[in-house]
Amino acid sequence: MNIDRHEIFRRIAEEAEKGSLVFPTHADVALKVQRALDDPDCTMDRAARLIMAEPLLAARVVAMANSVVYNRGGREIADVKLAVPRLGFRTVRSLATAVAVRQLAAAPRDPRLRAMAAQLWEHTAHVAALAHVIARRVTKKDPEAALFAGIIHEVAGFYLLSKAHDYPGLFDGDPDDWMVAWNGEAEALVGRAVLRVLDVPETTREAIELNWQGYLELPPVSLGDTLLLAEDLAPIASPLHSPERESSVGADGSLDLVLGEGSLVELLKESAEEVSSLTASLKF
Repeated sequence: MNIDRHEIFRRIAEEAEKGSLVFPTHADVALKVQRALDDPDCTMDRAARLIMAEPLLAARVVAMANSVVYNRGGREIADVKLAVPRLGFRTVRSLATAVAVRQLAAAPRDPRLRAMAAQLWEHTAHVAALAHVIARRVTKKDPEAALFAGIIHEVAGFYLLSKAHDYPGLFDGDPDDWMVAWNGEAEALVGRAVLRVLDVPETTREAIELNWQGYLELPPVSLGDTLLLAEDLAPIASPLHSPERESSVGADGSLDLVLGEGSLVELLKESAEEVSSLTASLKF
């Protein structure tokens, strides 16, 4: 059976452009929490109550609050009401978005596509954790903004996988066939539409646009560079992108540039526990 993948991806992109985006029920709940946190009149108590209404989000909020990045004093907590002020609304909002995106990963019915979605989330978790550390230690950008960008940078891919059941055979055959059709214009069109639905800030959208283009400026300075560097360093690859994309990172994890605080390898070794802890808190 011959499939015109370019046409299918164009159709999915057009549906997304028209606002015809359908999220799973649990994702909708998480998005409502995300929007409530944008209200300047939202109190800590109200935020905690909203979060506790979504068990998956509540679990992630507590897990993140207990990560070494946010729990410098080593005092573990098990209460959402204590976790919210420790994290702050911006980080909680990022986690609400993460739950919404993760629910898209649960949508595929085909076991092979579910495995792809699971790998894509593993990749996402690593990129988000690495972006947070790289922003703080290398590019000197806002770590919370970098974490958020990492969480949503593959949202177009998650949405594509959630729609795959409507197009049987879309991912059959040689992966290069559908990767060529997806990577580039189709991914960007779908991605822009989903980012609008998620009400993503312009600076984050610009960083993700740079990630789609795949050009890493050296030395890395911008939020987009932060995201691209995290992508290059992530130990789990995206199953939707060709492994042949040229990386700026050497096979030994080195980078051909001088950093003010030392080599990238040294910084990553020093931050290994932070990266591991953040990655674990995002795996669900």
